[in-house]
Amino acid sequence: MAIRQITIIGTGLIGGSFGLALKKRRFRGRIVGCDRDAVLKCAKTLGVIDAGEGNPLKAVHGSQIVLLATPVGAIIELIERLGPILSPQTLLTDVGSTKAEILSRAKKIFANNTKNRFLAGHPMAGKEHAGVEFADPDLFQGAAWLVTPSPGQNVHDGLSGEFLKWVKKIGARISTIDAEEHDQLCAWISHLPQLISTALAALLVDEYGNKPMLEVGGRALHEMTRISGSPYSMWRDIALTNKKNIQQTLLKLEQRLAHLRENLDTRELAMEFERAHRLRDTSRPGKKK
Repeated sequence: MAIRQITIIGTGLIGGSFGLALKKRRFRGRIVGCDRDAVLKCAKTLGVIDAGEGNPLKAVHGSQIVLLATPVGAIIELIERLGPILSPQTLLTDVGSTKAEILSRAKKIFANNTKNRFLAGHPMAGKEHAGVEFADPDLFQGAAWLVTPSPGQNVHDGLSGEFLKWVKKIGARISTIDAEEHDQLCAWISHLPQLISTALAALLVDEYGNKPMLEVGGRALHEMTRISGSPYSMWRDIALTNKKNIQQTLLKLEQRLAHLRENLDTRELAMEFERAHRLRDTSRPGKKK
């Protein structure tokens, strides 16, 4: 089935970038945005959407694809609100940063038809700044778009397949992964780095107040604290829906930091640097993994 209309609920950084990416890759259908009036006005001015509607129940009318690009808590709520009223010929999908609770809620709403009605996804792309004004049509270029199928779902069939063709066209790499495994993996590769950056920036503020630390610090400090500017509204829901996995990664980091503190004057510090270098070495093209 050809996609004639897509509704993006949440036209911020990710939703806005998706809209711009579709237009850049010559999507011929109609893109409807759903958000607050001021956001929709900005999104339309920037060419992200063709039309805006503040009521999600109205915004989905006539769309073959409905993309939920809000914080995780709102995604779960929208699945409950939209699921019962969506046409059976409409695919509901999302970009939430955690997947187990989202997929669980979708199964509750769609039951045995979940595999045909819902596609759980998570593009591994973003910036430290939120908002449609930071939307970028190339945001997903080269990024992984993780998909967590429901039982028995072939994500490349039907509307899911049509949607994922567009995901490929905007430059993303599609990978499938179990929802529980996804949340555990993202706790390590996404959620922990964010909390490290947040903790470091907050600690520097506590230690030095309003002094211009970034002006004094070098590139390392800038890189380590760049994502500390990420919005709490998004990360609150991630922490709530992936609490156990995040707690485990933080505990292991605490233990590792204690190990470093206790071995600043031993050979173990050098060995720790050597272990750390393997992460970059094994990620370089041509290197044995």
